[in-house]
Amino acid sequence: MAGRQESVNLDSLSPQQLSAVKKQLDEEVEHLSTSFSQLMAAQGKFKECLRCVQGKPREAGKNVLVPLTNSLYVGGTLSDPDHVIVDVGTGFYVEKGTKRAAQFYEDKIKELTGSIQELEAIVQNKTSTLRVVEEVLRQKVLAGSAQQ
Repeated sequence: MAGRQESVNLDSLSPQQLSAVKKQLDEEVEHLSTSFSQLMAAQGKFKECLRCVQGKPREAGKNVLVPLTNSLYVGGTLSDPDHVIVDVGTGFYVEKGTKRAAQFYEDKIKELTGSIQELEAIVQNKTSTLRVVEEVLRQKVLAGSAQQ
């Protein structure tokens, strides 16, 4: 992640400053969690594509259902069982052999798995930092109300 990290003694911050830090951490955790969900969804799509490539009929002339969207399919006839059209992103499609298409999807799944693991560690770190900030803020608020 871009940006440098600084250590700050939380006890030296005022309750208002702690609230601002908590708000920032809440926003970061929410953003990272959304990114995590999107990566998981993308990985699921690639796994489904891999399953389709590996499980497609092996003979020409076979009737198949072609997905236009997640819920809309049209009937079609398989003309070449050894080649498939692969969505390589940003609206570009490439014809590949089934082995190369399967390898493409396996590589994408592996890449996303690494990114998901990294992001999961970051989310856990931010969440634990958020808990510490909340606890220090709670203690400061209780100490402030006890003094009054």
